[in-house]
Amino acid sequence: MLFYEECIKDCDKAVERGRELHSDALTRKGTALTKLAKTSKDYEFAIEAFQKALTEHRNPDTLKKLNDAERAKKELEQQAYFDPKLADEDWEKGNELFKQQKYPKAMKHYTRRGPKDPMVYSNRAACYTKLGALPKALKDAEKCIELDPSFSKRYTRKGAIQFFMKEYDRALETYQEGLKHDPNNQELMDGVRRCVEHINKTNKGEISPEELKERQASAPSDPEIQSIFTDPLMRQVLIDFQENPKAVQDHLKNSQVTHKIQKLVSAGIVQMK
Repeated sequence: MLFYEECIKDCDKAVERGRELHSDALTRKGTALTKLAKTSKDYEFAIEAFQKALTEHRNPDTLKKLNDAERAKKELEQQAYFDPKLADEDWEKGNELFKQQKYPKAMKHYTRRGPKDPMVYSNRAACYTKLGALPKALKDAEKCIELDPSFSKRYTRKGAIQFFMKEYDRALETYQEGLKHDPNNQELMDGVRRCVEHINKTNKGEISPEELKERQASAPSDPEIQSIFTDPLMRQVLIDFQENPKAVQDHLKNSQVTHKIQKLVSAGIVQMK
């Protein structure tokens, strides 16, 4: 604690010395203030320091620290107003609205339960799924697992969303991860079976032309596919697929290469005959 207090004093002196030290000193001061922060008001001082630093220099690290401080301040404020009785009432109201298919209103009531409750993100993911907002649903499902990685229902939720997004290889990984926590869970086993069926259909070229075009259109925006195309080894593998079929079997002995090829197959970029 004393270290951060001394750091703040040193930063103030550095700010006084000149403009060239302004931004760095203010960022350091804001960092120290966040380490000492216990209340929402404490975070306000840190946020002010980061904001002043950004007026001097648009540093990505400073911007990230500002966002983190603002998020921490918001969470503290939410916790300060948290009333367990009202939270339970909101939860029940959210369930009623979900049954009535009033999903946006249901989400508002679920959210009021607080940012640390994994069920908030699980139920919100269900709402987003019903609304067809699958990327947002996936984000909430991932947050739910982050907060409570041991409960199998979290994985069935996330796997189902990935399945609806036609990301069968990723959904398969999610279901398999869930089975590590609950080996006899029937929903998870059914999810694995469905994914394997669709992956096999893709490998055999048995998907419709419309679905193939859909996958190919979305592939370029996938970060994993982008990384595959920038991998020198994978570029050679793809050349061999076209020019040296005999070398393909050797490539497939490498499990990492096989995984990446499967990703390209699922995306409709590579077809296995």
